[in-house]
Amino acid sequence: MEFKTIVDTRVRSATACAIVGIYEKGDLGVAADLIDGQIGGAIRKLHVGGDFAGKLSESLLLARPPGARAARVLVVGLGPRAKFGRKAYRKAVLAAAQAVAKTGAADAILYLALEEQSDLDETYRARSAAEIFASQRYRIPDLKTTPKPRPARLEELAIACPDAKTARAAERGLTIGAAVAGGMAFMRDMANLPPNICTPTYIGNQALKLAKQWRNVSARVLREREIRALKMGAFLAVTQGSAEPPRLVVCEYRGAGRDVAPICLVGKGITFDSGGISLKDPHAMDEMKYDMSGAASVLGALRAVAELKLPINLVVVVASCENMPSGTAVKPADVVTTMSGQTVEILNTDAEGRLILCDAITYSRRFKPAAVIDVATLTGACIIALGNHLSGLMSNDETLAAELEAAGQRSDDRAWRLPVGDDYADQLKSNFADMANIGGREGGASTAASFLWKFAKDLHWAHLDIAGTSWVSGSHKSSTGRPVPLLVDFLLQRAASQ
Repeated sequence: MEFKTIVDTRVRSATACAIVGIYEKGDLGVAADLIDGQIGGAIRKLHVGGDFAGKLSESLLLARPPGARAARVLVVGLGPRAKFGRKAYRKAVLAAAQAVAKTGAADAILYLALEEQSDLDETYRARSAAEIFASQRYRIPDLKTTPKPRPARLEELAIACPDAKTARAAERGLTIGAAVAGGMAFMRDMANLPPNICTPTYIGNQALKLAKQWRNVSARVLREREIRALKMGAFLAVTQGSAEPPRLVVCEYRGAGRDVAPICLVGKGITFDSGGISLKDPHAMDEMKYDMSGAASVLGALRAVAELKLPINLVVVVASCENMPSGTAVKPADVVTTMSGQTVEILNTDAEGRLILCDAITYSRRFKPAAVIDVATLTGACIIALGNHLSGLMSNDETLAAELEAAGQRSDDRAWRLPVGDDYADQLKSNFADMANIGGREGGASTAASFLWKFAKDLHWAHLDIAGTSWVSGSHKSSTGRPVPLLVDFLLQRAASQ
């Protein structure tokens, strides 16, 4: 999909669809007021007649209104003017994207960015619009034999701006939004595939394809023999019950000098999580194909960074395998030795994500990173704590945690800080090893993060638990693409501060 900006203060540009807003109580937005004068007051008449109240996300299409240069005028409700901020703006843009997708319009102009709001700058408005419209075009890569629904016809979206300066800021937002949307689609495609296709080998091959596509990206895929040579005993314990071979994927993006320490993103890539010997409840077990969402998200963020050509260095480490029950599977009470040399008593084989991540975090040390952020669908406890709205954020570094929280706010992909440290690590004590891999039901998200915390000592480290935010269940079951927006925003700010 193509995005561009135009300067149009008179709302006279020719387009297949002009998108304008109206507030409640008949309060027409900037563009709606102008276009209403061109079409004989039709929009105001709709409100007076009770056909359009202006409630937030309400929409109504006017086809070929006489006097307009637009073939269609889509009127979108903005809600009360006094409450029109970033949340209302995103909802209105989403409603517009959904409504336009149902038409035959091949191009559209969004005039909603002309509305004055103190908490919405031009770059943010354009970025949000690009992300939302691109996401609406996304289609799940299904394997149905029935005819596919026709793709959305909308191929071009223009953001109307009042002047050239604003247009330049909006152009930057469109560039970022398009890159973020591309990274999200990359993540969603992998996560939505069935686990017999999206295997650890497949994830490794996708990383190699990224390296071929983007000049500043290199990729290596380590096989089981090489993983064993690294003495990643925790990682290998998880994979030993599966016929699928594990992969350790290592990607490097160089956008800055070799003397600049990289940011390292570590992703959990369990392509199917049965729970192992500690078998999961069969209900919704199919959704455990999404247990590689952490891996998919860090690779999606890498893709966006490469497209944006950010002046930073970035390393992505993905530990990927299946967690399956078999005669060779790891058992409760087994003790394994991690790459760091620390030993772990495995009390629950369904607490496997932390086992592969602890070795991946240790591996990341060889890059002498400025910060390490691991991303994982780690605990159901995080869903209980935060629902499906916010990702969990734990960190041993106050500055890094604040940066990630701020990135979540800016990108509308929010994370909420949860505690980590000795209080929770004490629950992991074992009589037979340096630590156990679980610490009881209480504070489950924090004890899981504290397990990783023990391997991140002296690193600037943060953990994102995306178990509740990376996919949705039910009739609209699909990957959400989160937390790609948060990660890219964080990396944008790091790049700007270097």
